[in-house]
Amino acid sequence: MRLYEYEAKEIFENAKIPVPPRKVARSAEEAKTAAEEIGFPVAIKAQVLVGGRGKAGGIEFADSPEETEEITNRLLGLRIKDTPVHSVLVEKKVEVEKELYIGVTIDRFEFKPIVIVSSEGGVDIEKVAEEEPDKIHKLHIDVNDKLRSYQGRLLASSAGLQGKMISKVGGILQRLYGVFKKYDAKIAEINPLIVSGESVYAADAKLILDDDSLFRHPELKEKGISMRHDVSELTEREKLAQAEGIPYLDLDGNIGMFPGGAGFGIASIDLVKQLGGEPANFMDSGGGPTPERIAKMLDLLVDNPNVVTIFGARFGGISRCDDFAKGVMIFLEAKGTKKPMIMRMTGNKWKEGMEILENAKKERPELFEKIEVFGIDTPIEEVAKRAVEVAREEAGG
Repeated sequence: MRLYEYEAKEIFENAKIPVPPRKVARSAEEAKTAAEEIGFPVAIKAQVLVGGRGKAGGIEFADSPEETEEITNRLLGLRIKDTPVHSVLVEKKVEVEKELYIGVTIDRFEFKPIVIVSSEGGVDIEKVAEEEPDKIHKLHIDVNDKLRSYQGRLLASSAGLQGKMISKVGGILQRLYGVFKKYDAKIAEINPLIVSGESVYAADAKLILDDDSLFRHPELKEKGISMRHDVSELTEREKLAQAEGIPYLDLDGNIGMFPGGAGFGIASIDLVKQLGGEPANFMDSGGGPTPERIAKMLDLLVDNPNVVTIFGARFGGISRCDDFAKGVMIFLEAKGTKKPMIMRMTGNKWKEGMEILENAKKERPELFEKIEVFGIDTPIEEVAKRAVEVAREEAGG
């Protein structure tokens, strides 16, 4: 669960990580008042739960009340990666002598927290790591340990800092790691960390928490921080799915993914991508859903205007294939055949599931004009390949 910049900065400030003076505004008038109280020049920053706002024009600078109002009105009318801007952060502009990157995340290969420092801040850290790896410095920390003072200083020194700045930045690294541990974070990041004269400031703040740990942090709820989408505002289909308790995430492709189970769902997405297709969504239809729930899942896919073909792959375990087939029939009898469906069933009750669909096809052949059903004799790779082929045909490619 990602926090807004202003929320992350409040947490950082409480941890004694220096941040510039700032105020949140939800109108041009509020922004003007805030800027006058803070003192010009100011940075005006769109508050959204997505990255790349700088490149999208979401950060501007103002030198007067009039300029502040004009910029705020413009930003509040902006959409960044299809996310509307509802508030801005008005912040004292800091003179920049040097920009650094510092962050803490989890190394999923080593199963340990990792502290990362770079002498290049304010840029895409992944790009720096790829093109100039010598500018990236890392340190793994045992999950039960803390970042020591000498370790913070060594990391600061590795970024090219000298004198008192080594201790200052080293201390900030320690406190950032403390925030990471205290709030069960997945990522705690400052990019850039600005060196300005004898001072250092967190010019930006990124904090992504493990939403499964929120019950341990009632203090966040008191601040108005509650469960939200990890990356951005929910799409309309994601809202519908959430209301039905269906794990669902929109993607950018045109093949509706209708798998069984989260792990199989991710594997299906990888398989379709490998075969040159573009998945339109992630969906978890595992856990023994009822036929009625299966039908609602299909509704989500068919109603997506981007979807041209549906790829259904049921590996029956707890979730039985006969229930899967019954759900398909509930959907077809209610909505008919709108888009091609390429399906495969194996595992628990797969023969019974195949029999349900075969009998239905004999009785109502018109419902199956765009449906292809495969069983255990056809490898999943061939079925996925067929779905990709059909999607290309339907898309005119």
